[in-house]
Parts: sequence; structure tokens; C-alpha cells
Amino acid sequence: MSGDHGTYYLPDPTKWPVITSMGLFLLALGFILKIHSVAPGPWVMLVGALVIVVMMFSWFGQVAGESEAGRYDHQVDTSFRMGMGWFIFSEVMFFGAFFGALFYARILSVPWLAGDEILWPGYEGGWPTAGPTGANYIGPDAHEPAAGQFSSIGALGVPLLNTVLLLASSVTVTIAHWALKAQQRGRLAFWLLVSVVLGFAFLYFQVGEYMEAYQHLGLTLGSGVYGATFFMLTGFHGFHVTIGAITLTVILVRCLRGHFSPDNHFGFEGAAWYWHFVDTVWVGLFIFVYIL
Repeated sequence: MSGDHGTYYLPDPTKWPVITSMGLFLLALGFILKIHSVAPGPWVMLVGALVIVVMMFSWFGQVAGESEAGRYDHQVDTSFRMGMGWFIFSEVMFFGAFFGALFYARILSVPWLAGDEILWPGYEGGWPTAGPTGANYIGPDAHEPAAGQFSSIGALGVPLLNTVLLLASSVTVTIAHWALKAQQRGRLAFWLLVSVVLGFAFLYFQVGEYMEAYQHLGLTLGSGVYGATFFMLTGFHGFHVTIGAITLTVILVRCLRGHFSPDNHFGFEGAAWYWHFVDTVWVGLFIFVYIL
């Protein structure tokens, strides 16, 4: 494609956006079926996740091939940077809405329900709350066991460990970036591998925390507004960490194959931007979900 500043590479039509949409649809459908205890739910989620993983490696491979073939010039690089910037901005708005739901429920909704005896005399709002029939329930049917009773997860332990893991991974990604610009391929591969390991270690401990919450603490998606906001925020963040860890794995493979140079490595930079964003979101989660 020609323009005032020379040529601009226009890729051929691709099937990957459609396949991505199908994978995301299956993942969401499986999740909905799972929380409603419909048997095929986990399998549908697994198929959706596999479709997304295959898409990422295949689509990234296609883009990497075009880049290594020298089809991308400065104008294309600028377009990629603008696109990644807007994508991260949309993610900021995405998580901003989730944090907004948390703040609304905790700061406005629960205190309002606890005031002026709106629900019933003697109702006291608190956080975490399992809702009007949870741990604080003292209404007409108070003699019945409160099915929503649960224990919340403290900041110490797994959440603190995961915070250390993600912050350390941000440092190792930055060191790997410095090594790339210094043309130190060995250090680049090592520190990028460390970053990938730290990312998947975070996911391992996060899964363990979820199992502990469901099996021993009674904390589930059905645990009122607290359970809903807790799993909504940490779950979607975990999904983003998964995407980021897979992306870093792809970048690591490319580095091992000799891709990227000190002057041409936006694929690495874009992955690093995304990873730093995910780490920043986790710091907010650690403060507002686990500590406060």
C-alpha cells in the first residue's frame, strides 16, 4: 500500500480474529455453564482455552514471520505502538469498572443498607459481607443456618507471596530488556525465562488459593457481593496473567531463535508493557481486596 511517506505493508486477510472470537465465546460459555453446575461446562471452557492458546502461537508466528521478512517499516512500528497503547487503555477502563463496582458496594451500598434499618431492625453492615442472609443475618429466619457464611482470605500468605512474584517478574523483564538492547543474548534468554517461571508460579499459587477458598473457607462466587467482586477481580486478573505469561513464552522462543535487535524489538516491548500493566493491577488488587 502506497502513501505520502513511501510504502505501508498491508497484511492479507486473516482468519485468526474470527478464531479468537470463537475461543473467547466458548471460554465464556463454559464458565457460565460451570457456575450453574451444568456438566459440560469445564470441558467447554477447556476447548475455548485451547483454541485461544493455539490462536496465540499461530497468529504470533504469522506476525513474527512478517517482521523477520522485513515487511514492517517505521510507520508500521508506530501503528503497532499506538494500537498497543490504546489496547492497554481499554484494559485500564475494563479493570476500572470492576474496581468501581467494588468501591460502590463497599463504600456506598453496604453502609446505605445498614443505615436507617432499611432491611430490618438490628442489621449491621460490614465488610466482607455475604449479603442480607449471610454471616450478619439476624432477620426473621435467624434460627436457620446461614449458608453464605465464609472466611475471607488475608493479605499475608499466598497474596503477599504472589505480590513478590509479580513485582520480581517486572524487574526480571526489565533486566531482559536491558540485555536485549546491550546485545547480550544469553542474559536476555535467562532473565526472560525467569520472568515466565515467575508468571506461571503466580498462577499455580492463585489456583491453590481458589481451591482453599472453595474447599475450606466457604468463599465462593455465591458468597454475596464480597465473593462476586473478589472472584471477578482476581479471576479476570488471573486470566490476564495467563495471557501475559503465554505471550512472554512466545517472546522467549523468538529470542532463542535469534529474533529482535536493539533497534527493532517492539514485539518484546509490547509484551513488557502488557506485563507491567498486569503487575500494576495486581498491586491495586492486593491493597483494596486483600489489605483494606
